This record gives sequence, C-alpha cells and structure tokens, in this order.
Amino acid sequence: MNVATRINSALDVRSQFPAIENWHYLDSAATAQKPQVVIDAITTAYARDYATVHRGVYERSAAMTASYEAARAAASGLIGGQPNEVVFTRGATEAINLVARSLPKEGRNRVLLSQLEHHSNIVPWQLAGYEVDAVPLTVDGRINLDAAEAMISEEHRVVAFAHVSNVLGSILDTKRAAEIAHSKGALLLLDGCQAVPRIPVDVASIGCDFYAYSGHKLYGPTGIGCLWGRYDLLNALPPWQGGGSMIDRVTFAKTTYLDAPMRFEAGTPHIVGAVGLNAAVNWVEGLTLDAVHAHECALVAECRAALSGVGGVTLYGPEDSAGIVSFNVDGVHPHDTATILDDVGVAVRAGHHCAQPLMDVLGVPATARASFAAHSDSSDIEALVRGIEQVKRIFG
Repeated sequence: MNVATRINSALDVRSQFPAIENWHYLDSAATAQKPQVVIDAITTAYARDYATVHRGVYERSAAMTASYEAARAAASGLIGGQPNEVVFTRGATEAINLVARSLPKEGRNRVLLSQLEHHSNIVPWQLAGYEVDAVPLTVDGRINLDAAEAMISEEHRVVAFAHVSNVLGSILDTKRAAEIAHSKGALLLLDGCQAVPRIPVDVASIGCDFYAYSGHKLYGPTGIGCLWGRYDLLNALPPWQGGGSMIDRVTFAKTTYLDAPMRFEAGTPHIVGAVGLNAAVNWVEGLTLDAVHAHECALVAECRAALSGVGGVTLYGPEDSAGIVSFNVDGVHPHDTATILDDVGVAVRAGHHCAQPLMDVLGVPATARASFAAHSDSSDIEALVRGIEQVKRIFG
C-alpha cells in the first residue's frame, strides 16, 4: 500500500461520494463531486426547511435566514475572513466581474495579470475597460514574480493572479505578490478557485485585498461562490446590480443602499446553495486542508512518476503542483485521449481549460488534465495509466 492509498484509507473518504462508485473521476478541477453530507443538506433544506431569507417574520424564515448567514460565516472563516467581508455570488466568475465593474479606477487604467490566468480573470477586466499587461512564467510554469516586480507601475490599479493554476497546478507566492502590488499602490485580487479546495488559505496573512472562489469546486453546489474583500474597500464600492434586499430606502427621487455585503446581493439569493456550501465547508474542515493537500501532493508525485514511466507522454507544470497534472500523449489530440479514457471508465478534462493564452505559451492547442480530490486514490492513477497505454496501442 503506497502513501496516497494510506492517506485516503485514513480519511475514509471515497465511500462518502455516491456518484463515483465504479468510476475514476479525475476532473475535480472543473467541478468536484459531492459527499453525501452535502447532498443531504441540500435535500433537507428543500424538503423540510425551505423558506425565504431576510424578509419573513415567521419562524421558518427566521431559521433559514440564520442558516444562510451561518453559511456566510463558514465561507469567510474558511479563508480567515470575517462574515461582513464575504459577498455571496454565483461563483468566482461573478465575483471577479463585480470587482472589475465596481472598483473606481482612480486614474489608473491598467491591470497586471499573468500568462496562466483563467479566462474569468482576463475577460472581465477587458470588458471593464482595463488595459492588460501579462506577466510571463518561469520555466516550470509559475508566475514570474521577478518579472511582475519589474513590470508593475503606478498605472496599475489591480494585480489579479491565480492562487493555483487550473492547468499547471503551480502555487503562487501570494505574500510576495501582495508586496509587489502594494509597492505601487495597486490592489491584489486572487482567484482562489483551485486553491481553496486544496490548501489552507488565510487572507489576513497573505495581505490581499480581494479573494474569489467557487462553491462547486469545494464539494458544494453550483451557482454559489464568494467574493471576500477588505471591509473598507468592499463598503466603498458602489452596487453593481439593483433590486430587493440591497436597499436602505427607495423613492422615485433617490435610493440609498445597505452596507456591504448586502448591497451586492440584489434579489432572492441562492438560499439552498449557501446551505450546501456550509455543509461542504464543514466537511472539508473536518478532514483539514493540510491533510487534503498532503494527500493530493502524494497523488501528484505518484501520477507524474507513473506517466513518466509510460513513455511518449509530455507533462506540464511543476513537480510539486497542487492536485493537478496536465499532460499530452505524443501525436494524439487530447480530445482523443480523453475519449478513449472515458471508454475505460476514467474521466479527465481535455481542451484549453479556459486558458487559451497559456496554451499559446505552451505551444499546444490543448492538453489533457487529471485533477485529484480528497476521494482520489492510487486506483485512479492505475486506471489512468492503463487507459493511456490503450491510447498508445490504438494510435500506434
């Protein structure tokens, strides 16, 4: 029994995921499967506890409001924040759009990104009228912070980086990124979609200004995510959508708004999504993210060693990537690789992974990507290797 199997056996996680029985699911970087406790929380919320929040004076509405706000406290506490610093959004994409559209530019019209960013951390800035500068990568696929330090100027309003790359799994030195951004008076926004399910995060220790993540990658439901922001910054932003729940007083002459975070949550929210997110946060904290990270690091090492032994496989990213291994089989399009793997019960992602600029840097149109989770074990890697050997046999 190898290290990865021992870790998973100790956590006793796999049996808690009903959707992956007899299936090797290696696409958690796209969306995570749900443990039974999250499924149960969602079912109970709809079947027994459901009511609107923040409006009703009847008992069940008050109870659901308490559950909704408990989810906010859990979502903020997971990353070291306070409840009044977290806005519920549809996901990280909406969270980044919120900042890009609402943040006053204050005469600064540039944003500093990197070559490995997800489209959701590129397109919103373009739509908001920012000029984009892209920091190059190191040889092993990390954001080159020496280059970032040389590139940043007082024209940059925001530095926006992925905490963990969704393609390469490379982990950002976030504290240094914060120092670089703040050296020129810029703000640091971190895309935490791949980090929050995999590694401990403490926004106060990092020193960032905004942090975005999605619930569905954290074993929670789709349609719910979080924008954390330093309260003084968050409360100074104007609302970007209008409607019920976010108002103080409305007249035809003038409307005034609630303080953050409520001013950014117009309309009836994804109530049960928040309840499911709370269950997911509690579940992950029960495992501890230190244990999850150690488990996934062991699997990454095992996977990279196994794929290197196959021959004819190109690996991307650093050796110590966080739970993600991107690869290509020489001479085979990643879509063909993924299709054959699917035939043998292995699910991987194939494509540009919403990171077309990174594909250009790598010099390929696409990659295949295996991404691990708390429920993953060595059997998944063994099945992946058998599948790749089948790919090579079919394509000669």
